[in-house]
Amino acid sequence: MQKRELGNSGLEVSAVGLGCMGLSFGYGPATEKSAGVALIRSAFERGVTFFDTAECYGPFINEELVGEALAPIRDHVVIATKFGFQDGDSRQPLDSRPERIRAVAEASLRRLKTDRIDLFYQHRVDPAVPMEDVAGAVRDLIQEGKVKHFGLSEASAKSICRAHAVQPVAALQSEYSLWWREPEETVLSTLEELGIGFVPFSPLGKGFLTGAINETTIFDKTDFRNVVPRFSEENRKANVQLVEVLGQIADGKGATRAQIALAWLLAKKPWIVPIPGTTKLHRLEENIRAATVELSTSDLSAIDVALHQVKVVGDRYPPHIQQRVDR
Repeated sequence: MQKRELGNSGLEVSAVGLGCMGLSFGYGPATEKSAGVALIRSAFERGVTFFDTAECYGPFINEELVGEALAPIRDHVVIATKFGFQDGDSRQPLDSRPERIRAVAEASLRRLKTDRIDLFYQHRVDPAVPMEDVAGAVRDLIQEGKVKHFGLSEASAKSICRAHAVQPVAALQSEYSLWWREPEETVLSTLEELGIGFVPFSPLGKGFLTGAINETTIFDKTDFRNVVPRFSEENRKANVQLVEVLGQIADGKGATRAQIALAWLLAKKPWIVPIPGTTKLHRLEENIRAATVELSTSDLSAIDVALHQVKVVGDRYPPHIQQRVDR
């Protein structure tokens, strides 16, 4: 697979990474551990070198899964994980106190069966802790060799600049896709100016852009999408127009909807690396092949024109989660 550098950080990763969260958390029952290990190793065999996890995915079990899967090939991959929630539980308050950051790093290193974290993200900006203190705590871990690079997630341009002034930020991870384009208005120019890479999560719109979900889809009772306004039955019915337009574009390129959605992100900037997640080998292979789909400037213009006619409805988060997104 092609490689990309995350901004000016020197951190080189596969053009498409693997978001591992869904193997353990967020989208229904956890995948059986041996199947999760097999999928992660299959990704590596197909050229993926960038794997994303977090202590709160489970909590903890996703890091353990990733650690076991990647232990035999540790020196050939880049592992990203995250800190930022009290007790490692995303249902709990934010907690990015320096002492908590250090404790998370030590625990994550054990679960990941490694001596260094390649990319350590603040999962959400904590308004109770100055960003300079957060960046300083990660800087200390970098100086000790326990962390290689610092990242932020769902951070505003202001927070990015404050952090970067203390410890260079290698990457921002935030939601970005054909149905959530807010980063174009809020952070992309800052990332380009500062030489920071961008790692879009949910690049396939939490599965919606694949065309596999419609208004009749029934999600497991533990599936996060049950509380996402954009995934209400009414909004799914309205948003199917986007999938139909995407399908027309995909047919014209001899590709799938998912591949066009990922290729669109890859064509935006050379320092953008999406991390689609999946539990299925055939979807993994489909996503990886997106790196071979080339979209020209005229293709991108045509996509923008077509999508401009589509209005996506529904908030991307319920209010209690949306309030944690840094502005």
